[in-house]
Amino acid sequence: MTTIDTAPAAPTAPIETDRRIRRLSERQTFDRAELHRLLDEQLVGHLAATHHGAPIVVPMAFARVGDAVLLHGSTGGGFALRAAAERTPVAFAVTSLDAIVVARSLYDHSMNYRSAMIYGVLEEVADEASALDLLSEKLLPGRKAEVRENTRKELAATRVLRLALDDVVMKMRAAGAGEAEDDGEDHSTWAGIVPLAQSWGDPVASVLTPAGTPVPDSVRALKTATAYPPRL
Repeated sequence: MTTIDTAPAAPTAPIETDRRIRRLSERQTFDRAELHRLLDEQLVGHLAATHHGAPIVVPMAFARVGDAVLLHGSTGGGFALRAAAERTPVAFAVTSLDAIVVARSLYDHSMNYRSAMIYGVLEEVADEASALDLLSEKLLPGRKAEVRENTRKELAATRVLRLALDDVVMKMRAAGAGEAEDDGEDHSTWAGIVPLAQSWGDPVASVLTPAGTPVPDSVRALKTATAYPPRL
């Protein structure tokens, strides 16, 4: 079992592995700040492992804590726990689509994106209750203070696994459409980018919530929080 490391990650040199990007290698980045920014923005990633000899990919909520990510799962999702117990290598992918790139030919259309693949071995955390609090704080900051405590049954049904950010490959594109004044194309045809931004909608109360019940601070904060600006 491992404890939760909440200390800020120290700058580290890229780990030399065979995971160097071959195609469009200039889009690979080793910038730790870019990696942390991506992981801190996104709420869901995809965990890939093998289960009974077959590949399986499952979406999971997560939070970055220091130089690791915490993955939220269930005791019913046994493949992840088995991978942790057997020290089976896994991969965890996180992607942000930031814009559609519109060019003057279909071939040159593209996307602006940030994508990270984290490789490693899952570990169980020693203080699972604290880990769940950290996950909750990322998904809905401030909500813990507004609700009851988790029951023993609920805690027993939930698992938090840790994946260190020791072996990571990140690739990104943040540019406009490829064009040049002397490229011979008809520049009267529109080209550019269409940024993609996400925002929360208006809260909708549950059926059993009495009419007139105030929307809690944690939910209202989602509507007013300053979001990361989209990468173009």
